[in-house]
Amino acid sequence: MSDVFTWIIVGGIAGALGKLISPGDDGGGWILTIILGIVGAIVGGFISSVLGLGGVTGFNIGSLLVATGGAVLVLFIYKKFIA
Repeated sequence: MSDVFTWIIVGGIAGALGKLISPGDDGGGWILTIILGIVGAIVGGFISSVLGLGGVTGFNIGSLLVATGGAVLVLFIYKKFIA
């Protein structure tokens, strides 16, 4: 259960950071930002592990950077195709 809680916290922080890095009027509010951040953490972890850079392994700087990168990517895709 603590892993899920960690993913939610890291994803929420990554979503907020992703929104700061990629601002815009894309709607959805903070709940959607947190959800996109969690999805971004998963996407970022997958991409970084495929590239051999490691993944999201808990609450640390490396995981936060990977999750934030994934959140920026997911926000970019969201803005291009949905918003």
